[in-house]
Amino acid sequence: MNDILDFFVCDICSNKNFNLVYNFCLRFHGVNFSDDLIYDKIIEERYQCTKCQKTFSKKAIEEGLSVLRRKRKKN
Repeated sequence: MNDILDFFVCDICSNKNFNLVYNFCLRFHGVNFSDDLIYDKIIEERYQCTKCQKTFSKKAIEEGLSVLRRKRKKN
């Protein structure tokens, strides 16, 4: 059997190439034992289409790949 490659593609322009984009933020919140705020550092990975610039979360890409797996298993 030959290998079959199914690519996740952008739902806007059908491009298969993406760049990794990072977002960095701090989430401040209070705690019940202190009046001081504490914070969590959050780093979010997003993937940007190289053609139309639409961004996708890692979760959206995993869900798209899951759809491709289900389609291929049915055939």
